[in-house]
Amino acid sequence: MMVAAGHSVRALRRPTSNLDLLSGIEDQLDWIEGNILDVEALAEGMQGIQAVFHCAAYVGFEGKSAEAKLNLINVQGTANVVNVAMDCNVDRVVHISSIAALGRSESTTDCLDESSEWTESSLNTAYAITKHQAELEVYRGVAEGLDAVIVNPSLIMGPGRKGENTMQIAEQVQDGKLPVLPSGGTNVVDVEDVAAGAVLALEKGRVGERYVLSGHNLSWATILQTLADALGVEPPRRQVSRRVLMIVATALEVIGTITRKNPLLTRETARLSTSVSCYRNNKALEELGCHFRPFNETAQRIASSLDAHA
Repeated sequence: MMVAAGHSVRALRRPTSNLDLLSGIEDQLDWIEGNILDVEALAEGMQGIQAVFHCAAYVGFEGKSAEAKLNLINVQGTANVVNVAMDCNVDRVVHISSIAALGRSESTTDCLDESSEWTESSLNTAYAITKHQAELEVYRGVAEGLDAVIVNPSLIMGPGRKGENTMQIAEQVQDGKLPVLPSGGTNVVDVEDVAAGAVLALEKGRVGERYVLSGHNLSWATILQTLADALGVEPPRRQVSRRVLMIVATALEVIGTITRKNPLLTRETARLSTSVSCYRNNKALEELGCHFRPFNETAQRIASSLDAHA
């Protein structure tokens, strides 16, 4: 998006990074090899740079075993970005956070927004806690004179690399490998709308403010039905209780520990998928001028992407 707009873009990449999703533009980027734990690479990358998009993060699908890595990358990594940006006199930092950093609403009516204060909850995952702590690092930077703005995307969906992130959900629906229907719900947003929202935050966002980039509050039944319709398959129909899902997740975590493989389902994921969270995007709509496309459009784009890779 920034390249298409005519901007010169410098990007940080690991030596092992797969650049297939950047096919066609990878040669138009000025690459710096390193990661956000490498302060020297960050300093090299930010020399003479006007704005920084801090997008790097670790999600930690492994459950509790990922806590140390989550803290290192999400919290210390963000602290590094903030510190180096101030040292290099960067004009503005856009920090890509998450709705997880807002906490969980735990109802369909008590929707959270940018003014929501973090509260302790059993629904706060290790990932959510580290994203909240990462925001505190950004606010520290703002207090020390950094021009920074935060965006909080919801569950990002859209075409991507097969077998990764939310693409796995669509693939499991397509292959009939999602045997049960979670009873909860969440908010989903298209990946392209998140990218556009981050650029708008760079251009229009107020210093020290955060903006929720959330598309639509939907039940998992609606999300999976919409994906199934786009893919031309039957959605899962059997709904299970949280208690049953937690028992299954516990067993899978034990198996994962024994086999040293990531469990297909963790207790955190089971707890979240059977809860309902609601978020409001009014501030992003009104102050940034964001647009969030209907989820059925996102589902169609995902289906087309899977067809192209078939």
